[in-house]
Amino acid sequence: MAIKSKKQYRRFRIKHRIRKIVSGTPERPRLTVFRSNKEIYAQIIDDLGGKTLIAASSKSADFSKEKITKIDQAKQVGKVIAQKAKDAGIEAVVFDRNGYLYHGRVKSLAESARKEGLKF
Repeated sequence: MAIKSKKQYRRFRIKHRIRKIVSGTPERPRLTVFRSNKEIYAQIIDDLGGKTLIAASSKSADFSKEKITKIDQAKQVGKVIAQKAKDAGIEAVVFDRNGYLYHGRVKSLAESARKEGLKF
């Protein structure tokens, strides 16, 4: 993988350090977050089966109509992923911040998912 900047390299190192420890199982899958400059994505993954169980993003049709801040987008994605997880019978997950600092959009997504009843 070609690393373009120090910032990307730092995130890459942190991400791999976290992933050595954090792994999703069928009983307690992994909730991972990816944020781009415009959007935010969340997935619930079973690492043993190698499958994405549930996914939600700010690119879905629900979000495109509204003009809201990125933090509010992250809160809505957190609510959606938690509701989908409840519907699928998933109550507890392992949170993977994917090398990002637990701050801002990542934090608001996590807190929103917790508020909706997802345990991690």
